[in-house]
Amino acid sequence: MSIIKRAKLATKSLKSQPNVAKNTEKGTEKKAPLETSDDILLALDIGTEFVKAIIARQKKDGKLDVIGVGRARQHGTNMYAGAIADISAVADVCEKALTQAEKQAGVRSKLTVVGIAGELIKGNTSTVHYRRKNGNKPLSEQEMNLIIKRVQEKAGEQARKEVALETNNPDIEVRLINSAIVSLSIDGYKISNPIGFKGTELTIQFYTAFAPLVHISAIEKVCAELSLDLLAVAVEPFAVCRACLGDDLDSNLSAIVMDIGGGTTDIAIVDDGGVEGTKMFSIGGRSFTHQIANTLGVDYVTAEKLKLHPETAKGKTAEKLEHAIEKNLVVWTSGVQLALDDFPIMEVFPNKVLLCGGGAGLLELQEELATSDWYKDLPFSRRPVIHLVEATDIPGIINRTETHLDHSFITAFGLLRVGVDTLDGIPEGDSLKERLSKLLQN
Repeated sequence: MSIIKRAKLATKSLKSQPNVAKNTEKGTEKKAPLETSDDILLALDIGTEFVKAIIARQKKDGKLDVIGVGRARQHGTNMYAGAIADISAVADVCEKALTQAEKQAGVRSKLTVVGIAGELIKGNTSTVHYRRKNGNKPLSEQEMNLIIKRVQEKAGEQARKEVALETNNPDIEVRLINSAIVSLSIDGYKISNPIGFKGTELTIQFYTAFAPLVHISAIEKVCAELSLDLLAVAVEPFAVCRACLGDDLDSNLSAIVMDIGGGTTDIAIVDDGGVEGTKMFSIGGRSFTHQIANTLGVDYVTAEKLKLHPETAKGKTAEKLEHAIEKNLVVWTSGVQLALDDFPIMEVFPNKVLLCGGGAGLLELQEELATSDWYKDLPFSRRPVIHLVEATDIPGIINRTETHLDHSFITAFGLLRVGVDTLDGIPEGDSLKERLSKLLQN
């Protein structure tokens, strides 16, 4: 069995039980029948602040047409640190967003890709040196499969230990979400496809991402309550990178991607089209709102309005608002520095920073990254260029609706691209790096 086929089978093992009936105990009525089609795909971005649902139709050329969009606000206790805390409540919010998207699209999609985030998601790139017993024998796909399996097992055990230490639970289980080969070399010679090469020393840089089983189970349960078939679960910053790479497998994109959500900030580094790794920390847009509420002595709703529309504040209120945002920016920027400092594999960081997510719309945050010295103690060759990613920047995905899609929908776009990768795979003739490094293999 080829590596790509094995990866596709691994992806399909993540599916929830198909066609699970909706929870009738709640008295939920069945939806009116809508058209379904094999080329219809649903991306469900379950965020701390909002749930976003995007329905898209896949075209024969691999591009995607967005035909339905929905968004619904989460309740304050639905999520915790980017993970689902109340399955039933989150399912209800997802239902609202999904209904909006289906009504606009006029179709339904059971095939669903869901994003996952949070500090307990462990995504790391490690370098593995594998010494072959017979260097004169050409390397086969079977041998490469065995090497990948061993690397994944080793990385999984390391991820389990890290999560066990952070949660103080030695029996916690983790599951592989995404894995990809970043680079390959045989006897010091860098190659894109090792199959057929001879040599003794095989060096692999391998990216893996693991999540606690309890988080995966919560997502599966939500999809089951909504009668959705879970096609894949994707680490959100990895999905955003996939969106930026688009359908060009030869892309040489190099950038730092920051997805700033309500509860977390997710960071990924892309180098020459390959994802080097992902890091996450639990400070997002909601922390700014709480800081404003505490400083000004107002409720959360009022604080959120002031954050989004600071021009409405006058006099001392405006001064306190500015102080609150600046105070939280110091904490958030420190989180960014710590997360980036935890990428020891990178000698020099890419000079471009791509921002997305609802929290990225805060102008003060953009200005802080663009003008302050936050990058000085990190391996940048010069001040990085800051760019807020809009939906129109994403290649291969076209919005056919009248709904304006901004930077907060980029994660959902990435999930759509993951879905296409999972369903279609990559032609067998493509190089191993193209098939594994630049696509999500779940």
